[in-house]
Amino acid sequence: MASLTEPLTRVLGGKAAARAEQAFGMRTTGDLLHHYPRRYAQRGELTDLGSLRDGEHVTIFAEVAKVSSRRMQHRRGKLLEVTVTDGSAQLKLAFFNKVEFWERQLVPGRHGMFAGRVSVYNGKRQLAHPECKLLGADEADKAAEYAAELIPLYPASRDFSSWDIEKCVRLVLDTLGEVDDPLPAAVRERHHLIGLAAALRGIHRPADLAESVLAQRRLAATALPATARPVRDGGLLTAFDARLPFSLTAGQRESGGTIADGMARAHPMHRLLQGEVGSGKTVIAVRAMLQVIDAGGQAALLAPTEVLAQQHYRSVSDLLGPLGQAGQLDGAEQATRVALLTGSQGPAARREALLDAASGAAGLVIGTHALLTEHVQFADLGLVVIDEQHRFGVEQRDALREKTKGGRPHVLVMTATPIPRTVAMTVFGDLDVSTLTELPAGRAPITSHVVPAADKPHYLARAWQRIREEVARGGQVYVVCPRIGDDQGPSASPADGSRAAAADAEASLFLVEDEDGQSPRRPPLAVLDLAPGLAEGPLAGLRLRVLHGRLPTEEKDAAMRAFAAGQVDVLVTTTVVEVGVDVPNATAMVIMDADRFGVSQLHQLRGRVGRGGKPGLCLLVTEAAESSKARERLAAVATTMDGFALARLDLEQRREGDVLGAAQAGRKRSLKLLTLLTDEELIGQARDEATSLVAADPELAGYPALAAAIGTLVDPEQAGFLEKA
Repeated sequence: MASLTEPLTRVLGGKAAARAEQAFGMRTTGDLLHHYPRRYAQRGELTDLGSLRDGEHVTIFAEVAKVSSRRMQHRRGKLLEVTVTDGSAQLKLAFFNKVEFWERQLVPGRHGMFAGRVSVYNGKRQLAHPECKLLGADEADKAAEYAAELIPLYPASRDFSSWDIEKCVRLVLDTLGEVDDPLPAAVRERHHLIGLAAALRGIHRPADLAESVLAQRRLAATALPATARPVRDGGLLTAFDARLPFSLTAGQRESGGTIADGMARAHPMHRLLQGEVGSGKTVIAVRAMLQVIDAGGQAALLAPTEVLAQQHYRSVSDLLGPLGQAGQLDGAEQATRVALLTGSQGPAARREALLDAASGAAGLVIGTHALLTEHVQFADLGLVVIDEQHRFGVEQRDALREKTKGGRPHVLVMTATPIPRTVAMTVFGDLDVSTLTELPAGRAPITSHVVPAADKPHYLARAWQRIREEVARGGQVYVVCPRIGDDQGPSASPADGSRAAAADAEASLFLVEDEDGQSPRRPPLAVLDLAPGLAEGPLAGLRLRVLHGRLPTEEKDAAMRAFAAGQVDVLVTTTVVEVGVDVPNATAMVIMDADRFGVSQLHQLRGRVGRGGKPGLCLLVTEAAESSKARERLAAVATTMDGFALARLDLEQRREGDVLGAAQAGRKRSLKLLTLLTDEELIGQARDEATSLVAADPELAGYPALAAAIGTLVDPEQAGFLEKA
């Protein structure tokens, strides 16, 4: 009897095994049996032919409706054209070989499975010379067999069809012997789970759909060492709380207490702090950083853009006051120092910041990607705070954590709107979660509208008129574009620390493709192209200024200061204002080419307005067609201010990415038969069971089958990636 490690060559023979390996890399019976059906067909249930897409390799179940043959004009022989139907839509099948044979077999009314690649010919979809497997009254035994059970349809290739895979699976299942179940018996009994062998047979040969439904990884980060950073009474944190001009909300107190407890342990904390824009995440982060400084360590705050890093530096310095002015005349007796480190700093300022970080003089270091370079060293890095973690790659985030001596730092991730990968990693258990649900005090409502510039150009004219009215009432306005412009493509990486590369990367973040997967029809609108047109056209006479990542640091800072001081009416900018920028008098935002941004980013951007008690307005300008998915996405953003609902929409559209690998979002996934949106309860149960098992037996020495299954699912590279993530 075969085992799951049996080579396919021994069970299937050389030819079939070679096709399986060439098509899907399958080498063992286990590889084949873990290639699951993507859906099931029943006799009489036809495939929705209207859902097929050009270029897709499909296996369909359909009924023959019409058959015709004719002599070909430009080559010898006959062409057989067969029309199949699902009762509403139709699809053409074209046969160039064995025409007489198929003409006898493919008669109207007969059902069958047809596999091939969808193409378009003369404006109609077709399968050219597809593989066929027919069912009919002359095959009574086979018809009865298929009437009694579901037909599994597998992901297939041109040379390894769905029914070829089914035939191989049946042969393997017929020879399969005893299977070591990776799940402990107690866990299976507690959750009423069937064994692995029964699950494999049930998913490949289900008697009904209910049986097909019966079918982890959270290795303990707590096994890694970290320096405990407990709260110390009478330190900087106590003094900071005493000088706060407001009382913490109940949510802030609860989240802050949880974070404090996590950092007091001798194992690294990994926590996500999520909450709506302006809900008080920064104050919680500052309190956590002060707790670490009181305990003798340092804290680093990583921001995605220079504008945000500068904003954090100013706001944290203002919050700390004398507590952050060590060495200065007006500094408090037990003060620390706040350092700023960015890629475009002058040599003197950069040298001073590097020395403060390396010597420990700066308890709190704020910076951009510049913090990740090898030249940046810390005396004792105890906490890493990552603002808007989706703006950094996993490898970038890990580079900062590796700067800790003798263990791992505690990690606090902050986000106002979870993106798909963040949500997925959270539910799968690699991040613990604290959520701020209370609305920030004094925040006014924000009204959002979609402006269909292509369908109704007069709507855009009215939008600019509306902006002039907003300025006339004393408000200020952001106009956001996807690109900087001046023929600089948004493709460079900021890893080298150059200003232009960082600016281009900033401009490209979260740009989305058209829903057909092709490049957008025209280049995205750019700041440097749009600003002059606005100044000379619909916004003539208003005080305009531009802001983008390619400007020198001094100019960026000057632009933000002027806007914050009310000296600028309209700031034409890129996404550098997406997070952290706080101008209470800003009441309106126009987002150009809004369909080219992700849902989460749109929600973040509009959070920049309505922060001073006056109602906010956000106009989403788009040229996307009314019936497009892009317009559906924008309509969803316009109709809700619930950031977590939008995060779920983002997840539905972009999916959670590969939670065991480097894919941030999209189609690539290493977990099978499991999705975040539909299996949250199951994932939670699995997390609890995994936590208990690992706590009792960290090496899984008592569960060799489970350890082997995990080793197969998660290779060393993926394991390292999860630890970094």
